[in-house]
Amino acid sequence: MHFEDLNLSKPLLNALEELGFVNPTTIQQKSFSVIMSGADVCGIAQTGTGKTFAYLLPLLRMWKFSKDRFPQIMVIVPTRELVVQVVEAIKQLSKYQTLQVVGAYGGVNMKPQAAAIENGVDVVVGTPGRVLDLIYQGALKTKNIKKLVIDEVDEMLNLGFRTQLNDLLDLLPEKRQNLMFSATLTEEVETLIQTYFNSPVTVEAAPVGTPLENIDQSAYYVPNFYTKVNLLERLLTDDADMSKVLVFVATKSLADDLYEQMEPKFPGQLGVMHSNKDQNYRFNTVRLFGDGTYRFIIATDIIARGLDIAEVTHVINFDMPDVPENYIHRIGRTGRADKKGIAISFITEKEKEYQEAIEALMKYKIPVNELPEGLEISDVLTADEMPKVFVREIQIKRPKYEGGGAFHEKKAKNKKVNIKVRHADKMMEKYGKPKKRGAKPKGKK
Repeated sequence: MHFEDLNLSKPLLNALEELGFVNPTTIQQKSFSVIMSGADVCGIAQTGTGKTFAYLLPLLRMWKFSKDRFPQIMVIVPTRELVVQVVEAIKQLSKYQTLQVVGAYGGVNMKPQAAAIENGVDVVVGTPGRVLDLIYQGALKTKNIKKLVIDEVDEMLNLGFRTQLNDLLDLLPEKRQNLMFSATLTEEVETLIQTYFNSPVTVEAAPVGTPLENIDQSAYYVPNFYTKVNLLERLLTDDADMSKVLVFVATKSLADDLYEQMEPKFPGQLGVMHSNKDQNYRFNTVRLFGDGTYRFIIATDIIARGLDIAEVTHVINFDMPDVPENYIHRIGRTGRADKKGIAISFITEKEKEYQEAIEALMKYKIPVNELPEGLEISDVLTADEMPKVFVREIQIKRPKYEGGGAFHEKKAKNKKVNIKVRHADKMMEKYGKPKKRGAKPKGKK
């Protein structure tokens, strides 16, 4: 099927032609007619399957110009990076339409975003918290919202946006079309659908956990962190085809540690990304990676979803994720747009249980390679890898004390208690009747 076979307008077809897109992906093809029908949709698709265009194409096809310029379409995404990506995609597709789009996310001054919205906007793309702030401030009017998209909803719930999503959905007009796209259909996602969606149609591009066919997966069994460092250096040195590589690690501190190890060996060729890095740094790192300045990026799962970085040649799981679905999201960064990709995992003894969970989810066994000949196997361990020594705490049983102790009874004379006696009571006891004070002589006070 070609895009021309879909019921797309001439402006959209012209934009797609300029972008070099000819054939819709599976999720784009399956979603188009269902979304055009006006039904609520639950789209299940892995990262890298083209789901951003899957909802944008029909929504922009149905969009109609309005003079009041209140937003008609709202797209909610989990991260600022994804806001930027979706805004850019809308601008590309609406090149031949008179359409205004504004991106809204936290971490920056809200006033410019509010001013841009108040000047007139057709599509708002934002993170839940910042969109709510703009609504509460009065800058964003929601009365004309006819289409709502919640993208990467499972990741949004993982990041703790459940309350904000509920508040936002309650503020929008009841009469609207809801579109939700997710890589996994969790129990929380299903609860959200049941609460706010109206008999949604499920569109699935591939079953959850299916390994992407155009990605070559393999693994190495590695004993520890510093051997992993040696292996990564060896692979990057020996394989010139590793020209655009994403290296995923488990934590922010590990990302920084690995960067310190690799930067002297590959000066100016790598960047590091995690949530402690500010927004401008993260955007700049992605830009340098995209234009080829950086050969590889060391990152946590913050960019496992949402960022559309073209032509990633390899994904390396320096650490295996403890959530099996995250493995799918990670390796989905390569092998995009029907191109071949390569995913390599470094697995320690402790991480083999993660490997088993991932393989059970995918129903696929990851092939394990022999370590390269001559690779230096380090015997240096990090603090986390050091064997834990458990010392049994011995409770010493104290002997019972049989002595009489230092306490003894007071003598009778020392047991007296001071009791205050009223004057009237003393007089009563002495005279047998109340004794009154005489009247004061005149002239005396």
